[in-house]
Amino acid sequence: MMVNDQIMGSLIEQNPDAMIFADTDGKILVWNEAAQRVFGFTKDEAIGETLDIIIPEKLRVPHWRGYDEAIKNRGTKYLGKSMPTKAIHSEGSTIYVELGFSIVLDDKNEVMGVLSSARDITERFKEERAKREKSK
Repeated sequence: MMVNDQIMGSLIEQNPDAMIFADTDGKILVWNEAAQRVFGFTKDEAIGETLDIIIPEKLRVPHWRGYDEAIKNRGTKYLGKSMPTKAIHSEGSTIYVELGFSIVLDDKNEVMGVLSSARDITERFKEERAKREKSK
């Protein structure tokens, strides 16, 4: 069964997690409503920008190294898994997100880009850090 564009669009747009699709150069092409809630950037502000708008400056070099490797190798050890990481909110504050991603292929089996899902875990991260500090 082939999933049509309308169904895929609905699945992405109505997903409770932030869903971001970026091309092989890291340019954002899809940004759902939840991404706006998590990162603060509107769809108009995000689409056409690179992922740098949400990547902390200190993490950009390793991020792009990993991104390029994932594109080249069509995956990484993190595919299908989620991992906690830092991100930037539109207000400039650091947030913590649980991030997962998938490599997206076209009908010729060529890499089109990366579909990422992100969930804000900032409060959970702060609570866990406070517990660790308390137990020292």
